[in-house]
Amino acid sequence: MRERKKRRTREALITAAMGLFRSQGYEQTTVAQIAAAAEVSVRTFFLHFPAKEDLVMAEVSERVTLGVRVFEQPLPGEHLTDLLLRAVNQMITHTGDTDLVSGVAYSRVQLIVSVPDLQARMLRRLAEAQALIADALRRAYPEALDPIAAAAVVGSVVGAVTAAAAVSVSREDPPERVVAAMRRAAGLAVGDFRALIDQ
Repeated sequence: MRERKKRRTREALITAAMGLFRSQGYEQTTVAQIAAAAEVSVRTFFLHFPAKEDLVMAEVSERVTLGVRVFEQPLPGEHLTDLLLRAVNQMITHTGDTDLVSGVAYSRVQLIVSVPDLQARMLRRLAEAQALIADALRRAYPEALDPIAAAAVVGSVVGAVTAAAAVSVSREDPPERVVAAMRRAAGLAVGDFRALIDQ
């Protein structure tokens, strides 16, 4: 029950923030306004988010954690590209079930395009996520990949999925089409890499 309450509060803060960002602008919106709109205290806000920037990418850390967990349980005989695709699809499913359903993904793309500070933060988050995923992939297949190869394949897959999502979201495609675009991009990127390593 406590976890459900925390989740509801977190979602209320995200919803309130996105509404305020759309109506009055990101820079003009304060933490106090977000807390008031969500009917919680400023202290409660900071229990959930270190800063308002973190609201925009609220689910990213959880999503990466889900993906990394997949690498900890490779299936017997599973090709490394199949494992990578399974982890990426786990993260895509999470995106579909959270950010796309709630509409946060659509607001996020608009904000990142228009707010330089958020662009920089998103680039840092992507770099951190790619490093974590590449490290997890190497741990699962230590003899098959060196650090350069792991970074290259993860970078290409994450870049492809991110770019496909941005295009699909900017067209205001419905959630299921955004998910399909991300899955297609992941499959294309992983397929290219598999062809190279199987030569």
